[in-house]
Amino acid sequence: MPKRLQREIERLKKMILAEGALVEERLKLAMRSIGDRNPELAQQVVDGDAEIDIMEVDLEEECLKILALYQPVAIDLRFIIAVLKINNDLERIGDLCVNIAEDSQFLSSREKIEIPFDFPAMSEKVQAMLQNALDALVNMDTPLAFAVCRADDEVDEINREMYEKVEAGISKYPEHLAAFLRVIRVSQRLERIADHCTNIAMDIIYMVEGEIVRHGRKHGESYCEPPKTPAKH
Repeated sequence: MPKRLQREIERLKKMILAEGALVEERLKLAMRSIGDRNPELAQQVVDGDAEIDIMEVDLEEECLKILALYQPVAIDLRFIIAVLKINNDLERIGDLCVNIAEDSQFLSSREKIEIPFDFPAMSEKVQAMLQNALDALVNMDTPLAFAVCRADDEVDEINREMYEKVEAGISKYPEHLAAFLRVIRVSQRLERIADHCTNIAMDIIYMVEGEIVRHGRKHGESYCEPPKTPAKH
């Protein structure tokens, strides 16, 4: 029975990584469609949303089947619980990629405006967070997961700066109000994707260490840093 359970867990790992790779690709396409003002590329992201939805449902059903058949405990149980939660976060990231693609289609249909925002840098940070979160899952790498949590603060700061720059842009070019509002939506969506990546990282920490860090630690320790004393498995 344990060997069969381990085979099922390996299968789960492959499924969640396949879903993650697809979501990662969609994020890249959505952001490239903005930079290239390419509505066809954006439509590919919109049209591909159903594929991610199907993968999410299949993975959830597989997790529930394993829970019912094998009644796993300890690290195996934590892994399955983590996969269930990560699965949901990946599906939400996929939805946000579709939203970004729709914003891209709107922006490409309007007169081009000079956007004084560093979208490439923000996008690269968010994509790196997603890639690192998936790598942490593969390798059960908690230091990398903690690094993902810390990177979220950088994305939050860029998002705050976006608001100030959008406000200045609207004041200078009020005729482009609708486009500027779409730009801030893209920034908000990237910030939300970073939040989901942080959720994934926290679930990995829980899976490996058996510790819930979502709401911080005792004794003033930050959830963005490894614990001062090793967690009990």
